Formats: sequence, C-alpha cells, structure tokens
Amino acid sequence: MPEDSQIKGMIFDCYGTLIDIHTDESSFYTYDALSKWLQYQGVKIDPLVLKEGYRNKAKSIVESSTESHPEIKVDEVFESICSENAIWEIDAKKLGIETSRVFRSASLRTIEAYPQSLMFLEKYRDLPKCIVSNGQRVFSELELQFLGLHQYFDFIIFSSDVGYKKPDTRMFERAMEIMGLEAHEVMSIGDTPENDIFPPQELGMQAMHIQDAWKEVEGTEKADANTGNKDEEA
Repeated sequence: MPEDSQIKGMIFDCYGTLIDIHTDESSFYTYDALSKWLQYQGVKIDPLVLKEGYRNKAKSIVESSTESHPEIKVDEVFESICSENAIWEIDAKKLGIETSRVFRSASLRTIEAYPQSLMFLEKYRDLPKCIVSNGQRVFSELELQFLGLHQYFDFIIFSSDVGYKKPDTRMFERAMEIMGLEAHEVMSIGDTPENDIFPPQELGMQAMHIQDAWKEVEGTEKADANTGNKDEEA
C-alpha cells in the first residue's frame, strides 16, 4: 500500500486468499466415509442416499430463500438428515455440527495457509482486520485456528452467519460497522474480483487482489535476502 495511505482497517477473503484448499464434495468416498461414521452415532443412511439428500436439502433452502445470493448452514442440513434417519435417540443439533466437521474432513484433500499471506498479515499486524468469507463457521473457523491465521483477526463474518453471501455488499457493510470505520478507511483484499474487489469498491472502499498484496512482502523478502548475501560477502 502507498506510504501515505489513510487505510485504518483491512477486510480479507478466506479461501483462495488466506487458505489454499482443495475439497471433493462430489466423490462417493466422501459420503461413504461419512455414512460409516454416522452408523456409530445412531444414524443409518446409504452413502448415495446421503449424498442426494444433502444436495436436495441444500438446493431447497437456496431456492426458497428471498435473498439474491442465498447461503445455507451446513450443520442445519445435516441436523435434518440425522433426525430423519436416526435409529436411536440422538441430539440432532449437536450431531449436525459434528457431522458437518466429519463431512469436511472426509472431503478434504489438501489445506494450508499461503505463506505470503501470513507474511502480509504480520506486516500489518497492528491494523484492525476482519475476514468476510463465503464460508461455514462450523468448520471454517477451526481451519483458521489450526493454520495459525485466526490470531491476526479482530472480527470474522461468515456467510453462514447471515443467510446470504458475497457479492452481496451487506457483507462488507457489516464488516465496516463492527470495525467502526468508514468505507474510504478500509482496504478489501481477496482473490475473486466479483466477490472481493467490485462489491467493496461500490461502497467506496479501496480493494486489492491478493497477488498484488503478495508482491509487497515478496519484494521485502528478496531485499532481505540480498542484504544478507552482501553481509556474508563483506
């Protein structure tokens, strides 16, 4: 960012910006693993029925919503599925949460924090920061914690919290409100222009693609390396 920048706070996207992740929610094996785990929780359901039920319920929620960009709560979807297929008495709400996390685990192929993003966060550690993500709090917040990212943020807003998702500008308006800042004082950083660049710009924020943010710290890293080489030569 420019040295004379008046930025007093930052908003970050999560996946593709802070976290590099690959999941496979279409794989039979994802639902097969989940189905087998559910047997031990008192829920009997065939993997293919589970897969179809999950998709149909999620689709129904989206189609019945009045929002332009509706969002589901995955734990509520699984809560409903568990209730309908229980073979003994269960705590459906609690099991819905646990099932969501096992589902995420079963679908997960790779996950790691981008090292350049960690460097950028460290560089601007003193600025207030908020995550605005089209994510599910039930497992996304835990991913931020175990990847060492959670500590950098004062606030986190997930689309699952509010029932709608980006590019809805209300996500960014909520962030500004809880940060106590005006639009011109905030920089939005993300990897998807339609979600992370254009909507905040409509509100008067500044916006930056994450790869441009990385250039700041990558340049610093190279400069430090060159300085170290000169010191060694001297």
